[in-house]
Amino acid sequence: MQSSNEEVLLQVKDLKKYFELESGFLSKSKEFLKAVDGVAFEVKKGETLGIVGESGCGKSTTGNLIMNILEPTEGTIIFNGKNLTKLSKSELRQERKHIQMIFQDPFSSLNPRLKVFDLIAEPLIAHKLHRGKELKNRVKELLEIVGLRPEHANRYPHEFSGGQRQRIGIARALALNPKLIICDEPVSALDVSVQSQILNLIAKLQKEFGLTYIFIAHGLPAVKYISDRIAVMYLGKIVELGTKEQLFSKPLHPYTEGLLQAIPIPDPTLRKRGTRQVLEGDLPSPVNPPSGCRFHTRCPYATDLCKQETPELNAFEEGHSVACHYPLVSGKGILKNYDDGLLLSN
Repeated sequence: MQSSNEEVLLQVKDLKKYFELESGFLSKSKEFLKAVDGVAFEVKKGETLGIVGESGCGKSTTGNLIMNILEPTEGTIIFNGKNLTKLSKSELRQERKHIQMIFQDPFSSLNPRLKVFDLIAEPLIAHKLHRGKELKNRVKELLEIVGLRPEHANRYPHEFSGGQRQRIGIARALALNPKLIICDEPVSALDVSVQSQILNLIAKLQKEFGLTYIFIAHGLPAVKYISDRIAVMYLGKIVELGTKEQLFSKPLHPYTEGLLQAIPIPDPTLRKRGTRQVLEGDLPSPVNPPSGCRFHTRCPYATDLCKQETPELNAFEEGHSVACHYPLVSGKGILKNYDDGLLLSN
């Protein structure tokens, strides 16, 4: 949870990532897939920023850009006061140890040929931090921190369950004492019963070590549980940004409203009391996104203005920004209340 320290650890400004597509033999024009198209946000020390949206919205690409797994087309990434996009390779290597990632799939993110000891020791050896007995003790300590036993170090990844593998991935991410951890859908590949265990572990580690997180996910329930603030992404852009209390009690963007109403309500008697407005249509192509507001092709409140003019992400109230010509509280949309999975009409 967010600390009282308001110091900004990460600033992302006008971040873009365009992938050039292969053109046909006779084609003279180039086409680009605009995966991330002008994203901007900041993350304060000790807080968790959730990033949520449908598949293809650019949230994982944003995480990969911050990790420098991908090189940005444009934009600035300032981490701990340093512009990562301007650093040399050797300087970037030193800064990257302070940013680590917990990957989505615990089955493919771990090298099956290496034992757990080698998987966790690898970054420590690469950065020349520990050796010999000191290295063994550090790996043992990391295993215990994530709820595994020291003897697990001598086993291979295939000998563990999905939840245990994710714990190994978390131990590996903690090895270098990072300042920022990017959690790229860390529970989406796990059984429901295991998801809560991993979420609780991630929250516990944040309190113990003062970690800062970017938590990327499809679904809002997990993001609500773990995050202080939430950024909602749609087709490469952030359409709403605010505290979790603001987004869940008073969503301003129709897309956020649609995501909230897509959350299943397990009790059928409660479902009958609610009215839902489910999002219709598919996500448009990021190669040729719609003009104006990119959400207008699926928005029940869209007007000609929405089709022609792109809304900017502007502050609506303190700590709450939205990119919409007609925020829901303006009367153009129909605001719904959300509380613990129950959606009721006003």
